Amino acid sequence: MKTALGAAAILLMSVLCAIPAAAQQSQRAGSQTRMHSGPATLQSTLDFQLSIVEREFEGAADAMPADKYDFAPTNGDFKGVRTFAQEVKHVAAANDRFFGSILGHPPAKAPNYIEQENGPDSIKTKAQIMQYLRDSFAEGHKAIASITNENAFEPLSDSPTPFLRTRAAIAMFACVHANDHYGQMVEYLRDNGIVPPASRNRPLANPPAGK
Repeated sequence: MKTALGAAAILLMSVLCAIPAAAQQSQRAGSQTRMHSGPATLQSTLDFQLSIVEREFEGAADAMPADKYDFAPTNGDFKGVRTFAQEVKHVAAANDRFFGSILGHPPAKAPNYIEQENGPDSIKTKAQIMQYLRDSFAEGHKAIASITNENAFEPLSDSPTPFLRTRAAIAMFACVHANDHYGQMVEYLRDNGIVPPASRNRPLANPPAGK
């Protein structure tokens, strides 16, 4: 029993010690993860998931220097892939489409397929793109705040895609979608010698032999 209690105490201390470091990493990475008190709900769970994605994605987007925003990988089969700027804008545009549908906003009309997928051509600089991204996540939190147990799984008459028909499904997929592109942006950052903020100050996943 004493051994079990001692192990539990050590585990608790390690968690408590990790909290300040996690908070500092969150602030470095961009927006701080929203914490919720009280019993978990569908709304708070979705909002917390979005906050995690938001923190990591905004951190990665901000870590790339402005003069590298037009970068796209070339070492391998990357023909026709999005630039880093287009990756960020694509997620912002998708967020607008996904979360706008939850809020009942009519989808924005784009003059062509490229702008529909990657956001307006008028948004060009890093500062403009970062603001576009932040606004899209802010809309996401607003949309999730409108989801209740009663309406979460009601079919929407105007869903953004045929396979996403409810508010809960759209909110969950929006997080998955942004996380998918976050993984791609990590490759872009590391190709430029930049460690993503969310990966800094972490133990090596594959340390050299003998370490």
